[in-house]
This record gives sequence, structure tokens and C-alpha cells, in this order.
Amino acid sequence: MAGVFCLGIATLDYVYSVSHVPSPGEKDRARDLVVTGGGCAGSGSVAISRSGGKAWLATRLGDDLTGDAILADLHAEGVDTSYSHRFAGLRSPVSSILIDAQGERMVVSYTDPRTPLEPDWLPAALPAGADAVLVDTRWGEGSLAALKMARAAGVPGVIDGDRQPTHPEMVTTASHVAYSEKALTEICGAGDPREALAGLAHEAKNWLAVTLGHRGVLFMENGGIAHLPAFPIAAVDTLGAGDVWHGAFALALAEGQSERAAVRFASAVAAIKCARFGGRAGTPKRDEVERFLAAHP
Repeated sequence: MAGVFCLGIATLDYVYSVSHVPSPGEKDRARDLVVTGGGCAGSGSVAISRSGGKAWLATRLGDDLTGDAILADLHAEGVDTSYSHRFAGLRSPVSSILIDAQGERMVVSYTDPRTPLEPDWLPAALPAGADAVLVDTRWGEGSLAALKMARAAGVPGVIDGDRQPTHPEMVTTASHVAYSEKALTEICGAGDPREALAGLAHEAKNWLAVTLGHRGVLFMENGGIAHLPAFPIAAVDTLGAGDVWHGAFALALAEGQSERAAVRFASAVAAIKCARFGGRAGTPKRDEVERFLAAHP
């Protein structure tokens, strides 16, 4: 069993299904509600576990009921949270999400601004059996520490670049960085994502990619920029798609798959998730992904 050490944010999500996002001052009734765990690293760790990998999660939580719920959900998914830390008197991250009839989302999230930034409580080295590291951009100091552990251990260090990394050393320390289109625009400005990625790749010493939702994934390959189209699905809920994509991608690298194969595997996991309402609750298990890939050669 391949293992991935994950570090970053884990939240409790209240996911509402609505016909449309209400206008200011408007009242509306949700058609459905799911309360589930979320967060970039949290959902990535669940995708790893459901895909048959071992997942550790280092995250920062308060000592509140929300934190209890976040950990209970992760434990139920088989995620090892022994490297996470709870801070007395702080509130754990929480989000409210509206999902409209087209599957698009509006997110309002909260993270306690008093949450400490110091990574001094993290381990000095990766746990035995960790074959890759996955970090997000929400806690730069911690993410950099985890990426340095990956480099010291000689295993892939992956950044979920849904936002522009806040710590300047993160990108150069990682072996693999997969940006969202929004993050790529923040870094390079508006324009063609292929050209923007090619510009970054020209100076890069690591592997770079950008996920484009229903337009697929652009990534570095053989000195150029390659493209894998997205799998054709009817999107019901795109919440967490990027998070589970990165978790599945990191696991595939941990298993020794090539970058192209890892992109394809991760894209299948994200596609299946998008066809189901409920945020990361719709993340598929490994046998579902294998059947899906077999049906989409």
C-alpha cells in the first residue's frame, strides 16, 4: 500500500443544493443539505484513503465541537490524524457552500485568524511508509516544512496550487505543482493558460500543470506542454473536485505511476466526484475508478 503524508486545511462543510444563487436580500430554500468534511488537504487525504492508499493528515484545529466533527469524519474514512494539532481556545475551520443547478458553487469560509503559523510541532521526518507528500497553500510555513521532508526522503512533494503559494520557497522545493486556472492567472495575468504554463515551465526545474475543469489538464511533458481532455460527465457538484484530484494524483505518483498516468487517474476520480452531490462525500473508491477508466479508454 502506497502512503501519502498530507498537510493543510481540513474543514467542516455545510453544502446546500439550490436552484440558483440568491440575489442580495433574497430568501430561498435549499433542495438538499449535506454536512461533510472538506478542505484542500482534508479532502485530498480522503481521496487517497478511498483509492486504497494510506493517508496521514497534519492539520490545525481548535478544541471545539467543529474540530471533533472534522476528526470523526476523517477517522471514519481511515485517515491517520495523529500528526494533527488542536489549539486551546481556537475555532476550527468551517464553510458554507451553495451549489446551483449547474453544479457550480459559491463558498463562504472561516478560519480563526489566531491560528499559530509556527510549524514547530510537526515531525522532523516523514512517517515510515510515506511515499509522497501533498500540501496546499493555506499554511505556507507548514507546507514548506513538509516539502523539505519530502525532498530529504527523496519522494515526490506535490503542491495543490488552488491559490498562488504564499511562501516563496514552496514552489522551488516541490517536485510537482498543479495550479488551478485562477492561481495561474494570479501569477501570470489573464491570457491563454497554455502560454502561461509554458512561460513558467521555461524556467522551472520541477513538473508543472494547470487544471482547467471541464477543459481538462495542461502539463509539462517531453519539453513541451501536453493536454489531456476531461472525461465527459454531467456535472452535479464541482465542490472539492480539485482537492480530490490532487489527492489522487499524489497517490498515483506514490504508487510509481508516470505523470501522464497520474493525471488521467486523478481526472477520473474528480469526474466521478463531480457527478455526485455532496462535496467530498461523492469521492469514489478505487474499484469505481478502475471501472470508469476501463469504460473510457
